[in-house]
Amino acid sequence: MSTVLSKTASIGIIGAGTMGAGIVAVALRAGHAVYLHDTRQQALTQGAESVTASLDRWVKRGHLTARQRDECLARLTLAAELSELSACALVVEAIIENLEIKQQLFSALEAVVGEHTILASNTSSISITAIAATLQRPQRMVGMHFFNPATVLPLVEVVKGEATCATVVAQVSELATLWGKCPVECKSTPGFIVNRVARPFYGEALLGLEDQVAPVAVIDAALRDAGGFRMGPLELMDLIGHDTNFAVTRSIYDAFFQDPRYRPSLTQKALVDAGWLGRKTGRGFYRYDPGSTPDGITYEAACPQPTLVQQFGDFPGAQ
Repeated sequence: MSTVLSKTASIGIIGAGTMGAGIVAVALRAGHAVYLHDTRQQALTQGAESVTASLDRWVKRGHLTARQRDECLARLTLAAELSELSACALVVEAIIENLEIKQQLFSALEAVVGEHTILASNTSSISITAIAATLQRPQRMVGMHFFNPATVLPLVEVVKGEATCATVVAQVSELATLWGKCPVECKSTPGFIVNRVARPFYGEALLGLEDQVAPVAVIDAALRDAGGFRMGPLELMDLIGHDTNFAVTRSIYDAFFQDPRYRPSLTQKALVDAGWLGRKTGRGFYRYDPGSTPDGITYEAACPQPTLVQQFGDFPGAQ
């Protein structure tokens, strides 16, 4: 692969949700022209609003000037058609965690972009090897997994599939560093590094809740205030979104051939079934004020204090 990534390279982001918009803001701040694509016009509009809000927060905190914010926004193109990403040197996908949908997207994308364009997935658990299997040039497929909120958290997992070219891994790691991130390189294994390690953090908290070891707030407080974690596992699942967290758990569970250590929780499934997905819907294990957002310099500053849902009788599947 030729070296194609630089501070002036055009970057494409597919998916205008929370993660996609966060990655867009990071790339704009680093000086790139960015093309944000989504098939839904409303999502594009909301994504642009989220990007603007992130840039405004940086201005408020003195990280950007108002002029720099305006220059960033001038480099943002909302792309209704996939073909508008044709000149991008790197395209990062941040859509639903579904292997077949990702394969279809990258196959379509490969027909649009240049032969040296690097294709990256922000997947948190799906095999990069499997995503690349349907491509004509699987060597250019790599994982570039940001963490929520992407505008704040420094870690980026750079994931090598079986066919991924070592040069591609090196280029993406270098670019992440230029973006002010801390890249870690790893192989495409179930859950990569963080989500594999995190499954017991979530799973044991859910088991403790189901066994009525302690209420929601007590479990979170024990790990946050006494254990030293930034957030407790249950409030963190609310932040991530139970639909996303549950999908990742199922993916890892299946990837490990139903190893019971990674078994999904019926309690979390009930929350997903009810549409109580956490902060983004205003209710999960906690209730949240309308319009609250996790995207800020600190979770505490960005989010109002949540109101605890009743311990064992006010969320679906509770005993």
